[in-house]
Amino acid sequence: MSDFFANLVEQLKDEDTTILADGSASAEYSGCIDTGSYALNALLSGSIYGGVPNNKVTAFAGESATGKTFFVLGVVKRFLDDNPDGGVIYFDTEAAVTKGMMDSRGIDTKRVVVSEPDTIQKFRHTALQIIEKYSTQPEGKRKPMIMVLDSLGQLSSTKEMEDTSEGKETRDMTKSQILKATFRVLNLKLAKIGVPLLVTNHVYDVVGAYIPTKEMSGGSGLKYTASTIVMLSKKKDKDGTEVIGNIIRAKLVKSRLTKENSQTEVRLSYKFGLDRYYGLLDIAEKYDIIKKVSTRYELPDGSKVFGKNINEEPEKYFTQEVLNQIDEACKKEFLYGQDGADNIVEEEVADETE
Repeated sequence: MSDFFANLVEQLKDEDTTILADGSASAEYSGCIDTGSYALNALLSGSIYGGVPNNKVTAFAGESATGKTFFVLGVVKRFLDDNPDGGVIYFDTEAAVTKGMMDSRGIDTKRVVVSEPDTIQKFRHTALQIIEKYSTQPEGKRKPMIMVLDSLGQLSSTKEMEDTSEGKETRDMTKSQILKATFRVLNLKLAKIGVPLLVTNHVYDVVGAYIPTKEMSGGSGLKYTASTIVMLSKKKDKDGTEVIGNIIRAKLVKSRLTKENSQTEVRLSYKFGLDRYYGLLDIAEKYDIIKKVSTRYELPDGSKVFGKNINEEPEKYFTQEVLNQIDEACKKEFLYGQDGADNIVEEEVADETE
């Protein structure tokens, strides 16, 4: 680089203006938080050992009972397990998350702070206060933190609350602007202090669309702010005639890290919860890691088994060697290019292999 630009940055003495090669911009992230599903990790980051970036806004949107809260709680559990001194700020706008629900998922509720804002303004005020207090701590002494908003669609505006209490039925036309302003303020502040925000949101059918289309509630604020938006839909998972869970399709409608419109499937069992390995077989087959021969799959050692057997005992068939091969395939499948494979992900692969 020219000495002029290096000197320019030095003379500005502005902590928010840096040379990109230094890797100190707020957009840089230092790692990922495992979602609990290898396939979902790959969709979000391009690696089965990745997951949700640890300083960005990630949104899970879908209809009721598509697993939005379940995915978020899975990330929360993994985050707390990996960070024994970390904490979670959980904004519950639906009065839906209980201590028992988190306890049953193995989440340490002593490290979860629950806030129940009833308006967008209250959420913004509380979130900004938390960010301010967190950022005033010396950087080296900050404990890891994650923020969750569950869900965006249930937040009202102050005007909507006042109109409702007065018996007015007029629609609040300011709500989407307030939401947009809220995320505009929060986004960069969160990135600067290295705190991720997970948001769940409802969807609705677009009236008059030529092709049936789903749209997120709340206007365009979250759409512009989030680095990643995952749209969830589901179908029943059956064993014979018995419904034993749901197969959830996760599709990227926006992503700054992996290919948009990519999708994968994960399984949510009523008995066992989120299946860590489901979805890997499709990738392994596509990239000839595990070849399909007639109705069975041929493993690297030459043995042949049915897909159902692999999904029932995944730890037996998805060895570390096979997982690493699938991880390389996921880079081709989900990343914009091999040059886009982040060094962070490569380090995490090495760590897990060890």
